[in-house]
Amino acid sequence: MWQLYQFPLCPFSRKVRLLMSEKGIAYELWRENPWERREGFTQMNHAARTPTMHDAEKGITLCDSRAICEYLEETVDRLPMISGTAATRAEIRRLVALFDENFFADVTGPLIHERMMKRLVYRQSPDSRMLREAMRLAHEHLYYIDYLVDNRPWLAGPTLSLADLAAAAQISVADYLGGLDWSGHEQARAWYSVFKSRPSFRPLLAERMEVIQPPSHYADVNA
Repeated sequence: MWQLYQFPLCPFSRKVRLLMSEKGIAYELWRENPWERREGFTQMNHAARTPTMHDAEKGITLCDSRAICEYLEETVDRLPMISGTAATRAEIRRLVALFDENFFADVTGPLIHERMMKRLVYRQSPDSRMLREAMRLAHEHLYYIDYLVDNRPWLAGPTLSLADLAAAAQISVADYLGGLDWSGHEQARAWYSVFKSRPSFRPLLAERMEVIQPPSHYADVNA
């Protein structure tokens, strides 16, 4: 069985967890704080980043969420998440990169640093200017999701795809950390509410990071 090394507010681990749950892939969840650079973990992944997946029986270790997702797509036939025409598959990958890279750099990453890392690791107060900028940029990303949902059943096209999983993973962490203002984003909110009600998402909504508690609406599928 796969062992998935992650921590509760790692958006990239959440994306992999969503994909594995949607595909019905069994795995064991292992808590790993990558900033501690535990020796056993760095031996598996020299970059000391989550997620990292390991199957001792098969002798396989996988690192990097996009590499892991591509591997699972290629090896598990159930419920493909990168499918359709070549153009559709390219669009799915474009949006995955957008949320993994741009949304994370603009919103999720700064929120994790200011509201999690500074509190748990550095024992510092968050920078209010950085938080305001992250929330401002979050609005821009939510406006784009509004646009996509206005024109497509799902973010990348007619069916649920890895693009939806990547977006929901980033948004869930940003929402947990109180970095999203949903006002004026009814389309994005409706899409996310549908996603929150999926069985694959429920374990994420129930999980908590020590000391840091989410807003009251976080786990409400109707909010």
